[in-house]
Amino acid sequence: MFIVDLLNSFLKKCGAKLIRFPEYDLSRRIKLLNHYSIDKILDVGANDGGFAKEMFEIGYKGKIISFEPLLSAYSIIEKKSRKNNKWSTVNKALGDFDGESFINVSGNSVSSSLLNMLPTHLNSAPSSKYISKEKIIVNKLDSIYHDYCLENENIYLKIDTQGFEKQILDGAINSLKYIKGVQLELSIVPLYEATHTYSEIVTFLNDLGFELYSIESGFSDVNTGQLLQMDGIFYRN
Repeated sequence: MFIVDLLNSFLKKCGAKLIRFPEYDLSRRIKLLNHYSIDKILDVGANDGGFAKEMFEIGYKGKIISFEPLLSAYSIIEKKSRKNNKWSTVNKALGDFDGESFINVSGNSVSSSLLNMLPTHLNSAPSSKYISKEKIIVNKLDSIYHDYCLENENIYLKIDTQGFEKQILDGAINSLKYIKGVQLELSIVPLYEATHTYSEIVTFLNDLGFELYSIESGFSDVNTGQLLQMDGIFYRN
């Protein structure tokens, strides 16, 4: 502890600080995963694979299936996953229908969405401006669940799809009966058209038998510091 305090006294001058790894939110997340014996994660809206990489780094030992519709991002995670036999990838989006659609591609990639962006989001993150559209494949989770999950597996559904979370849940009503945990973005302030507020999502999942177990800080306004989104982690009660 003395060495850490000494190093922090020097790092403070540079605006930095040593902290314990994994940090508090991640430590709580992995404890919950272990407590519920989660052995497979459906990583919906994987982008460049940051979530999967983070999960393996904090000690998750199970399998991860990453779903990512954007070709540019998918090419990155597909290449990364080749080095890990517990990580596989699928080049499609999930939603409340089976078919094709167009996704709005943002300049920063991570803010890409099937929904139109509201000014609140753009003002808080100018780099998120849409720059193009891309045709993608969309499936309901209910249509493909048993292609990827077995009955004896303990499944955790992670959704990071920029306002499209409720549509994915609507397409997973039957699948959610088999799922133990759900992690998804909750909007405190609407950032996309036709999105649902955090209270609506909490009520929806409560009605399906899930309780809110943990909250992790998320996207905030760079100008005011206001928290705009957070991640909610739910487990079946």
